[in-house]
Parts: sequence; C-alpha cells; structure tokens
Amino acid sequence: MRPGTIGWVLMTLGLGTVAGGSAAAAGPAPRPCTTPIPALYQNVSPAVVLITSISIDPSETTNRTDRRTGSGVILDPSGLIVTNAHVVYGKPIIEVTLDDQTSLPARIIGADPFFDIAVLRVAQTPPAKLPAAHVGRSEDLQTGDEVFAIGNPFGLEQTFTRGIVSAVNRILPGVSWSTREPMIQTDAAINPGSSGGPLVDRCGDVVGITTAILPDAQGIGFAIPVDVIKKELPELIEKGRVVRPWLGIQGQLVTPELRELFRLPLAPGFLIEVVEAGSPAAQLDLRGGNLDVVIGGAPVLLGGDIITRVDGTPVTDQKTLIAAFEGLEVGAGTRLTIARDEKTFDVDVMVAERPMPAPTTGGRPTAAASAHAGITPARSRF
Repeated sequence: MRPGTIGWVLMTLGLGTVAGGSAAAAGPAPRPCTTPIPALYQNVSPAVVLITSISIDPSETTNRTDRRTGSGVILDPSGLIVTNAHVVYGKPIIEVTLDDQTSLPARIIGADPFFDIAVLRVAQTPPAKLPAAHVGRSEDLQTGDEVFAIGNPFGLEQTFTRGIVSAVNRILPGVSWSTREPMIQTDAAINPGSSGGPLVDRCGDVVGITTAILPDAQGIGFAIPVDVIKKELPELIEKGRVVRPWLGIQGQLVTPELRELFRLPLAPGFLIEVVEAGSPAAQLDLRGGNLDVVIGGAPVLLGGDIITRVDGTPVTDQKTLIAAFEGLEVGAGTRLTIARDEKTFDVDVMVAERPMPAPTTGGRPTAAASAHAGITPARSRF
C-alpha cells in the first residue's frame, strides 16, 4: 500500500499492516503534477465503485423495496470503501460493482449520518487485491485549484468531470454550528448517483468525497474534505459510529439585536427553543420555547430557558458558546446556569451520547433546503 493511504488506521486498530510512513507524519511538500488528464483518469477510476443499496418496507405488499445507487472509493486493497452515509445507512442489502464489473456484497462497518460519511467492507474475500486510491490532504487545497470528480451519476458508470475549487471551508447555510462541517465547493459537475465518489486533485490524490449539490443553481456542488474523513475513520472502524455528546437542546444565542427587536428583558446566553424528548435536558425539565415568531422569514421560539453559564463560564457570544459545548464529554457531568422568569439557578446534568438518527428513504438533503434558512445560521443543537 502506498504511503498516505489509511493503512495506518488499519494498523492502529490491528486490522492490517502497512509499509512506509505514517499519515500522522507531516506530509510532503506540494509537488507539481504533469500527468496527462486521460492517464490520471485511468489511474484513479479503477478504485471507484458503483454502490447499489436496497431498503425493504415490510408494511408494503407491492412496492416493498427501494433501490438507490451511488458511488464509493476503495481506500484499502482488502476492500475498505468510503462513501456517503445517505447512500447506504439503514439499508440491509448493499452491493458493490467494481470497475471490472465484478459485483460483491458489502456491509457497513461504520456510519456517521451527521457528516454523511460511511465505511463499507466487501462481505467476502475479493478474488485479488483491489485497486486502492491514494489519499491526499484537503488542507492544502486553495481556491482555483483544478479538481476532478469520478462517479456514477444516474447509473452512468465512471463518469469523469472537471472543475476547480470554488471555495474552501464552506459552511452550508442553516447548518447547526454544533455539527458544522467545512465543505469544499466545486464547479465540477455532480449529479444524483455521484454521491460518495472521490474528488481528486491534479495529482490524482483523493481530496474529498462528493456529497451535495445546489439544484437551483449551476456548477455549485460540495465535497466532504478528506481530512475530515481521515479524522473519523479510526472511530468508525473501531466503534461503528462517531460518539458525540448530547444534552438534547436546540436554540440560538440571545443577541443584542434580538433583545432590541422584541424589547424584552432577555438574559444574555443560549436561548433554548426545543428540548428533545428523552434527552438529559428533558429529564431535568428544562423548558423550550412556546411563542412562535418569524424574523426575516425564519421562525424563532421564544419563552424557553436561557443557559447563561456552562461550568461557570459565561456564554456571551459564538466563540464562548462553541468552546463551552465542545468541552462536553459523554459520561461526564456539567453544570448549567439557567435563567428563567427573571431568576437564575444551577442544574447538574450528566452528558449522554447523541443517538443515531433514524434511517430515511431519501438522500442527503440538498443544500437548497438550507439555502433559504434566513438569518439563523447560528442556530445550534447540543
């Protein structure tokens, strides 16, 4: 296996070995790549697979199955494949078609529906070592860099499209800050069925996994940076999921603009709009909002509790909010200072693990659904 792939992950978890350097080491200096583009395609495309997933609805008597197709990329010759969670999550039947048209059953060994990442392994020993793509570094990408997408849009296998990096560290509008994911924006054509395929740089190294499009526009697609994927892989392989802390609250900061707009004596802090059922917050009888108002086309629930401090640290702005909640650990206790009815009090809460969302029959929501989220990109979920 070439240095720079995820063999170091397999070695760390006792699932394989690798010769060469560790990906944890500093990467090589950027190198000019002059491989002809047709040759680049020939080098990478054998590692791109067509994924067919089938869900079964036992309540139906006629249309009991729902068949979906997507793409994936082989990152290890033993049959380790990365794709999007929305392609395979919750699907009991998964089949992978290789570049040579060999079809193999596969199983999910880990999935993160929040960041739309899934890891598959072919369920039987492949007849030979599979062609694996080389993993690059997304942190080196710059706006204007040339990139290529390979996938199976509308079932058209091994479609190769070309574009540039339109932006880096793009946060999709309306995405919760607690699950924010910096995306690569590209104008390389991405269509339904491309999901989970690799985005590669001019050297043919995987720098991202295509995941979403803005359907009301042209040439606006998004890919998950490969550095995010590499960070999650060890936990996905070892535990089958990414463990995240959970209090069970949704809301937003009380900003000076919000206080001025409503002329209300709102305490500075985090306004709880929704308390999720069965959550640690629900067990403590924390209150969500009960007054639905619309500001600039975006709904806001007023009347809920306001968290003013987390473990004694004031929550005054986005920076302190994120710092406070990123410090939460599953199984550990934390103290929240609550403002309610012009009174303040402390509650001690045991942080739980965020439950996995229920599988859906559709794909990942397109960016269009979030693009009309109005003025509330700072809404958070913890």
